[in-house]
Amino acid sequence: MDISAVSRTVPAAGIAEPAPVDKGAERRDVVQAVKAVNATEMFGLENELRFQVDPHSQRIVVRVVNKKTHEEVSQVPAEYVLNLAADLPISKTGR
Repeated sequence: MDISAVSRTVPAAGIAEPAPVDKGAERRDVVQAVKAVNATEMFGLENELRFQVDPHSQRIVVRVVNKKTHEEVSQVPAEYVLNLAADLPISKTGR
């Protein structure tokens, strides 16, 4: 009985290119999700969820904010984590 080697390579025609990301549609989806979460009053009657981009790190920050006073109740990642990340000697590519 003759057993030949099995090729582990995938033909180029079988590989699909990833579809380009529509940033506008992605942003609308996030806005709709945040509105839906806030409508459930999951964080209480006085609080709401907010997504923002940190101006220094350019990372997405999730905050729970009091609707009346605009005081921050909590934040993920915490401010000290953003500060630690800013001090790390990592290139912009993350390598």
